[in-house]
Amino acid sequence: MRDDAGASPVEFVLVGTLLTVLTLGVLQFGLAVYVRNVVHDAAVEGAYHAALADTTLADGAQRTRDIVGRAIGAEYATEVRVQESAALGQRTVEVRVQATLPLVGLLGAPRGMEVTAHAPVESFD
Repeated sequence: MRDDAGASPVEFVLVGTLLTVLTLGVLQFGLAVYVRNVVHDAAVEGAYHAALADTTLADGAQRTRDIVGRAIGAEYATEVRVQESAALGQRTVEVRVQATLPLVGLLGAPRGMEVTAHAPVESFD
């Protein structure tokens, strides 16, 4: 009981496991934030594209899907809805994207994240 021989490998394994789990958790959180930012930026870009005077709402939805597909994969934008609304006191285009929230690597909960973006509608008037 008084001999410390063999304690170092056990401590190394215990501390190494804890640090590895902590590092993987931080990396996973960073990946989730990155995916959320990409989906949000794609929704903003799609809203501004759909709000142009010479485009349709379907064009904005397709632009959103294209951006998400190029950045993180087409399977992440599970549902993209585009509609006109009167938010903020004027005519706007609203893009709502439901996406997969990555929990373990890129695998995650489908429809676990929802982002919304608005853009003012342009016209030739």
